[in-house]
Amino acid sequence: MVNPLQDGKTRAVLDTLLRDVAARGPWVSAHPDVILKMGTKEVLHRTRHLGWGTDTHIYRTVRAFREEFPDQLRVAGPRVLKQNRGNAGQGVWKVEKTNAAHDDTTMVRVLHAERGSVPQDLSLSEFMARCEVYFTPGGCIVDQPFQSRLPDGMIRCYMGGDRVIGFGHQFIKALIPPPPEGPDAEAAQPGPRIMHPASAAPFQALRKNMETEWTPQMTELLGISVGALPIIWDADFLYGPRTPSGEDTYVLCEINVSSVFAIPEQAPAEIARLVGARL
Repeated sequence: MVNPLQDGKTRAVLDTLLRDVAARGPWVSAHPDVILKMGTKEVLHRTRHLGWGTDTHIYRTVRAFREEFPDQLRVAGPRVLKQNRGNAGQGVWKVEKTNAAHDDTTMVRVLHAERGSVPQDLSLSEFMARCEVYFTPGGCIVDQPFQSRLPDGMIRCYMGGDRVIGFGHQFIKALIPPPPEGPDAEAAQPGPRIMHPASAAPFQALRKNMETEWTPQMTELLGISVGALPIIWDADFLYGPRTPSGEDTYVLCEINVSSVFAIPEQAPAEIARLVGARL
């Protein structure tokens, strides 16, 4: 298993290798071209009108970011900014205005999603200057509203091609301020990811949406054939606002297309079946 984005690296070398391998005939499940379409944060903006979407914006240049984000923060409340490519919380920030008075300077409180981070108060202009490093070639920043039900946990929906093969539910701590004891305290650590089979009753509405609506709509929109979908990928969801009748809604916060482990114990048999059918 390869983590090509560790320590500030990029996928350039690995993607070139995988494209060369695929061109010679072997099957590459998570092809780099598919990863570019669905495995970056930009997919959150491209699919914002689907049932899993929300009020999502994208900034492709430093100028657009500086001109548009302050007004968005002012009128829409706390936001979550995400660099286009990254993992383990790298380049993911919660940003909210504070009530602090500091001349005419807009002050914000920011919290990085990397483990061990603590909130910081600084000027909006200073924070935005920090984010300019994300505008590398092909880079951008995606902007979503902060989901107030984050403490209810994150649901990872594991997919084999276009079918759900399991779920994982975890009480995450990213973007939640650490307790007074500090970021290393036990209460600040994420809970275990509890795995469930695809048949788990609490997630059947999500399963139906993924299999019958959202995945077909995504593949059509992005120009991905069902046969090109990775054998194993996952979509991370947060709980959105409840409906008037009390039912859960779901907001997509990320799609993971490579290095998708650990997986539910039921998944390997389904993966093997799918590989056999694909070959």
